[in-house]
Formats: sequence, C-alpha cells, structure tokens
Amino acid sequence: MTEEKKDNKSVSVFTRSEISLESDPLEEIFALNLGDFISEHLISDELIQKISRKKVDKLSSLKKQLKELISIYSIDNTLKILGFSSKEDYVIYNAIAKTIKQMLEIDACHVFLSKENAMGLNTKENDLILVGSSLNFNDDIYEAEIGYKYDDESSVSYAFNKSEIVEIKDCSKDLDFKSILMLNEDKVKYYLAVPMYNNMEKVGVIVVENYSKKKLSKEFIELLSITARLFATSMSLEKLTEDTDKLINQEDVTVSQLQNNRAELTALIGDLSSEQQCFVENLAKAVDAKSNFKNNYSPEVADLAREISTLLGLNEKTKDLIYYAALLRNIGKITLPEELFNKKEKLSKEDWEKLQNHPNVGVSILMSINFLSEVVPYINYHKERWDGKGEPEGLKGHSIPLGSRIIALADAYMAMISDRTYRDALSEEKAIEIIKSESGVKWDPELVKVLLELKNKEN
Repeated sequence: MTEEKKDNKSVSVFTRSEISLESDPLEEIFALNLGDFISEHLISDELIQKISRKKVDKLSSLKKQLKELISIYSIDNTLKILGFSSKEDYVIYNAIAKTIKQMLEIDACHVFLSKENAMGLNTKENDLILVGSSLNFNDDIYEAEIGYKYDDESSVSYAFNKSEIVEIKDCSKDLDFKSILMLNEDKVKYYLAVPMYNNMEKVGVIVVENYSKKKLSKEFIELLSITARLFATSMSLEKLTEDTDKLINQEDVTVSQLQNNRAELTALIGDLSSEQQCFVENLAKAVDAKSNFKNNYSPEVADLAREISTLLGLNEKTKDLIYYAALLRNIGKITLPEELFNKKEKLSKEDWEKLQNHPNVGVSILMSINFLSEVVPYINYHKERWDGKGEPEGLKGHSIPLGSRIIALADAYMAMISDRTYRDALSEEKAIEIIKSESGVKWDPELVKVLLELKNKEN
C-alpha cells in the first residue's frame, strides 16, 4: 500500500475529495436529499462525483433562474425610483407627489426618503430627506436640505420609526405639530404621515396635507397606505435585483448565496404581486366611494367581466387584464370633484364634458403606473359603441378591443341594476330587456348572447 493510499484510509472520504460540495460532509449528503440517517462510510467515491456534478448543475441552474427573474423585474422594465446620481433625476418624486395630490384631492403632498435611499442628494443635515413635493418652488428645494433626524420629535420621524400612520385632524390644537415654513405648513389644518415600508426595510414617509379641516376618507387612507407599501417594495426589489446581478457574476459565488438571493427575490416578487392587486382593488374602492356607488360596485362589474371572459375561453392573463381594467375603468373620476357625482339635479354642459372626458384623465394616471400599462387600451375604449357612435375615437364593431367591449357590457348591466342618486335600480329582467334591444347598436351581439347565457344559468 502506498503512502498516499495510507493517508486516504486514515481520513474521511469527504475530506479526500477536492471536488466535494462543502467542507461539512452532511452538506454533501443533504445535497442528494438522503438525510443524516446515511452513515458517512456508505458514501462511495463514485457518489461523490455525482454530487459534484449536481453541484455544478445546480449553480448553473440557479444563475439561469436568477437571470430570468432579473430580466423581468430589472430597472429597464419597471419604474426606476432609486440610484439617482443627480438632483435633476429626483424630479420623478415631484411627479409622484402631484399625482397623489390629484388622486386624493388634497392641498399638498410631500415625499421623504431615508438617507440610505436618497443617494445623490446632500444628506449631511437630516436622516429623512424631502425628495419630492406637489408644491411649485422657485428655488432648488434640495439645496435647502428639508427633512428630519430619525430622533426628531416629529410626525414624520415617528411614522418612519414605528411604521405607523400619524393622523392629525386639527394641527392648530396639536402642540406637538411642528411646521416647516418652506412647505407652507403654517397653513396646514389636517395632516397625515404614512410610512413607506415592507417586510425587509423602512424607506421613507409620504405626507399629505389640507389647509382646511377636511379629513381624508377611510378609502383614501387605505389607498395611500398600499401606495406607500407598493413603492417601498418596488424600491427593495430594485436594490435586490442589482445586488443579485453583481452576485451572479462573482467567480467565487456559492449555491447557498444564490439560494438566499432567490428566496428573497421570490418573496419580494410575491409581495409586489399581492400589493399590486391590493392597490388596484383599493383604487377601485376609492373611485366608488367618490362616485357615491355602493362599496362592491366595481368588483361586481369586474367579476361579471371575468365570467364573460371565462365563457369565451380567454387565457388567464387576458382575463386578469380585463378584470383589472374593469375595476379601474372609471379611474378618471378620482380626479374630479365629489359634488359632481352627488348631484341630483340635471348636470350642466360643463359637468357632462368633465364626465365624458374622464377616461383620458384615468389613462394618464395608469400610464404612469408601469405594471398597469397593459390595461390602458381596455379602459381608454370602454365608452365606444358597436355602431361607431361612442367615445373617444368612434371605433366600430370588432375594431374596438375585445376587453373594452366586455367591460362596457358588464358595466352597463351592473349600472342598470344598481341604485343611483337620480334613479332607483332596475330589475334584472328590465335590464336584460334593454340590453337585448341595444344589441348590435351599443353592444357586441355575440357578447350579449354570452351575458344572456350566464343569466339563464343563474335562473
């Protein structure tokens, strides 16, 4: 027996192998899913070779999976809200603040990010930095370094540190409220600070303000909360995709490191998906509340649109897009005064113009929300008519997107059987009668047949 063979006999087969998975033999055993019940001496050299090949295959497979995830959720395919290198880049946050102001009908909105997330800005003075505002400033707001310390006794610091919403219903009576004059907060009566956070980190705070004591409704507060979480998760995902991309290209990267990143990525993607759906549903609730509809009106329209889509045999993605579009078909109403929807008297010509043009406002908002961009055509054309006499383009027949035709029919039916401020709900029989009489005029005749089939099954 040679000296080398003597050495091999005196040590574990795992320590002899230069191509083994890990230094710990149990890691090699578990790589085969064999468990710790297999004794070390039963593992042969041939098995070590198989494990080693599996190791290489697994590393390659993990890298491929992660590259696919990154390609889907990379900053090129989503709204970039991190990693800015100059103040000019931060203009996007002014647009976000102005969109929130428009959606919620408030007087002002401000966005603060933690210094870790406000890269590219001077962060010497504060830990929470103002990165965006709905106010129009003559000077450079970033030069002023508006913000707060983490340990300040401010509503923004408290909301950030505790991950809790702070609502002040009358700032004039709140001795702890400290106003920032550059943000016109000496005028503020109603104040709401909503934390931007997720399961992984805290990223900032969104502040909304009214110069009167007008409070935000429960629906709008819920919408703002999910918007804040959605942004926080998007930011975390953006950072993680960049970190994972760097990790994949490291020569000494291990299976364990890639598995950890994959677990974090898939968890964040799952969170983002849930939050996106929650965002859409809460946005629909806010629109319904403003329009004085019953709370479940939009979901009922969306459910009916999905049922029609299912009976037509459409694929799952298309059904989902139609469902979301149906939920948000009236998103433009969120930017119009509530009084317009509560009028019982005849609407003025100006009122009607505002209502008729509302889909275009909604489309503008949706186009700025990246993950909803695919529903835009369905929403934009859901006021078209089969005979070509609808809005906004006067499209006719099959030139109208199928999703738009489905939503239009579902919306019309549900509107007829729902109460309105100006009339009582119609019976289902009467609604069906009207739909049938307008088949081939307002509605796609084939879709009307599908609706009738659905209703016959229910009765």
